[in-house]
Amino acid sequence: MSEWWRSAVIYQIYPRSFADSDGDGIGDLAGILDRLDHIAELGVDGIWLSPFFTSPMADYGYDVADYCDVDPMFGTLADFRALLAAAHARGLKVVIDQVYSHTSKEHPWFVESRRDRGNARADWYVWADAKADGTAPNNWLAAFGGVAWTWDTGRNQYYFHNFLPEQPDLDVRHPAVQDALLEVARFWLDLGVDGFRLDVANYFMQDAHLRDNPPRATHDGTKPLNFQQHVYNKSQPENLAFIERLRAVTGAYPDRMTVAEIKCDRNVERMAEYTAHDRRLSCAYSFHLLGRDFSARFVRETVEAFYAQPGSPWPAWAFSNHDVPRAPSRWGDGSAAFAIQLNALLLSLPGTLFLYQGEELGLPQATLPREALRDPEAINNWPNHRNRDGARTPMPWQETAPHAGFSSGSPWLPVVAPHLKLAVDRQAGHAGSVLAATKALLAWRGAYGALRQGGWSFLDLPEPLLGLVRGGEVACVFNLGDEPAALDMPGELAPPSHARLEGSALHLPRHGFAWVRQAGRSKAS
Repeated sequence: MSEWWRSAVIYQIYPRSFADSDGDGIGDLAGILDRLDHIAELGVDGIWLSPFFTSPMADYGYDVADYCDVDPMFGTLADFRALLAAAHARGLKVVIDQVYSHTSKEHPWFVESRRDRGNARADWYVWADAKADGTAPNNWLAAFGGVAWTWDTGRNQYYFHNFLPEQPDLDVRHPAVQDALLEVARFWLDLGVDGFRLDVANYFMQDAHLRDNPPRATHDGTKPLNFQQHVYNKSQPENLAFIERLRAVTGAYPDRMTVAEIKCDRNVERMAEYTAHDRRLSCAYSFHLLGRDFSARFVRETVEAFYAQPGSPWPAWAFSNHDVPRAPSRWGDGSAAFAIQLNALLLSLPGTLFLYQGEELGLPQATLPREALRDPEAINNWPNHRNRDGARTPMPWQETAPHAGFSSGSPWLPVVAPHLKLAVDRQAGHAGSVLAATKALLAWRGAYGALRQGGWSFLDLPEPLLGLVRGGEVACVFNLGDEPAALDMPGELAPPSHARLEGSALHLPRHGFAWVRQAGRSKAS
């Protein structure tokens, strides 16, 4: 059986913001199909589609009302089949989101569950009685703000939601719930999808006794959620048995993959736990490299810590996605040179890699006024939280077209002026553009097996230099500092590099990087 995903670069598409085919201002499946050649020409191996399922859109698709149908704003199941076939014809795998932690409160399962305490799905969600004083069953807090419990007058009980009240949490401990979710997986596998990205995979179960979370000794003070250690509302060990059931289902289909999204206080350890051994998930990514910390030491320690975990786990790495501010702005100055360096660094790491739409253009985080926000997390936490909407603005296709060619109608989020000069049509054919550099990096990585499948070891370089050797053949070196740097690095410089090699002296400018073939051990100078 193929394990194509181990060396894959997968391009994440946020459907609402990628391409709109019908002028309603919301991206759709037909729009993705229209722009599929752009993705194929990048040289990636597949696409990951964020949710396009039937939903009232309280959390923009992560509140699913029908797991097995397409929301009309995105198209139809026939549109999805057409997109799937077109992607496969171009050699692209298709991975789709699966949201098993929670549903929409409009999902028929929850509508029945909340009706009374005696129906067939009464125990399919996490329900609990009030305390004697009428307050919530425990101190758990919701990720988007407020208490994680909402009172339901139909059952005279509280229901639990890790996110919005519109997103009640399923009780995945219940065997019937597990069976129903596995049938959802089979539905999409039978349609021919190549894998699943599992939304908040470590949130599927909560403590059976609903114990209070303990306080956190230190926190940033910006969100009440951060005042707690999240010991009991997620990451329960019993969840691994369900993960193994899911892997058994996907494993019955050839060449399928699963990638877990992990978010917890022990990101790296949990990533490894969910991918250890052949009976769990294919790979996992976490928010460890999606946060604000960034340095040569941090990147090295993160990778080394993951591979030190038992059970031969496999990682996935991403620097940006729809849930965090874009990396060029989150970590640096938002410049094209920094964006190219970040893409080169990502493509140098061992593991499965995810490239978010717009990273190939070097898009910085969009700055939006309060009145333009749509993200409930950003609205609830304004102004302290750097909002997700700034990473979800429409893809700029044409610099001078209305709404940058994303839509003929007014888009659901505005196109910001700094993105216009980074539009696809402006960068296409320009050798110095982020787009051209990203294509060159992907082509070189695809042609050189050491970067796709080779082993790895880090070079002992001083901060702010980061270096690792892939497959014993290619040294990948990065200057993450603000000043030029030089080091001894014999070998042959690969064309995508932003550096100069004079004899064995490698000169790295600010935001510089180099891929050096047949490099030996190096020493900083």
